[in-house]
Amino acid sequence: MRGSSRVGDVYAYGVVSSSTLYRIKGSFPEAEGYAEIDSIRYMVGGEAANSSIVLARLGASVSLDGNWIGADDPGARTKAFLDDYGIDTSRLPLREDYAGVSETVIAAGGTRTILGTYVRLNENEDWNAPDEQAIRNARVLCLDPFFKTASARAAELAFQAGIPVVTIDCRYDEALVPHAAALVIAESFVRENYPDEPLERLFDEYRKRCPGLVVFTFGERALWYASPGDTLTTFDPYSIDPVDTTGGGDSFRAGVVYGFLQGWDHDRTIDFAAAVSALVCMRSPGVLDAPTLDEVEAFQRERRNRQFTPPAPG
Repeated sequence: MRGSSRVGDVYAYGVVSSSTLYRIKGSFPEAEGYAEIDSIRYMVGGEAANSSIVLARLGASVSLDGNWIGADDPGARTKAFLDDYGIDTSRLPLREDYAGVSETVIAAGGTRTILGTYVRLNENEDWNAPDEQAIRNARVLCLDPFFKTASARAAELAFQAGIPVVTIDCRYDEALVPHAAALVIAESFVRENYPDEPLERLFDEYRKRCPGLVVFTFGERALWYASPGDTLTTFDPYSIDPVDTTGGGDSFRAGVVYGFLQGWDHDRTIDFAAAVSALVCMRSPGVLDAPTLDEVEAFQRERRNRQFTPPAPG
């Protein structure tokens, strides 16, 4: 079904921010210390924005909606980035006299420190209401759960219209969960929200409430996935030497969305999403250099051949 994408294939609703990556030499300094900046890179931040870029690189048509963007230099740069990937940002005009969401990422010694304005975003609720017509015109809703009742409303509208909802890290008792066609939960989210809950029991709680595919990811370790009535299946991620894991989860979600666009079964979708995420993590900054469909397919073929090539005779 390659080439089947059309305008409005994906309606992505969620977080968009400007992002600046500082790489410094050595480790992160102590208070009142000093570190030398090695490089500075302007990027795009926010889960919905990252997934949209990856989907656009795969050839999908994406309409991005969510929080407001300021008309300052960081906001204009962010919108230009998104426009350059062919993403429809018409619902996100630049707002005068408004400071949009921003983050500063400091990478040092294998660690990342993030400074941002996401709390202010949630406190002020500076985002658009979901576009009902755009949702109904889409084939998949790529949804961030962070806009509270607005996110739940988007999921409800899509569910009523028969549009698959693919979302990420949210608690199993949130209102959007019963409307999700796929729900991807990262290990970091589990640690933060359910530190004492046995994983098997927690997975079952999600499955009881979600009518679609539930996925638990564990970084380099085998991920879990299952739909209601199915037995739990595990999948070993592709073995790579990661360069930059930023956006790996957003890229995995984008791969799941793409699988729904193509009508693939869950096994093929998970394999594809894992390959997309692996390729993004092998690049820096990976999302801005996300793989094309041809690159993902070539990567999968190469890894399968390497794994299953029979030994030479003799």
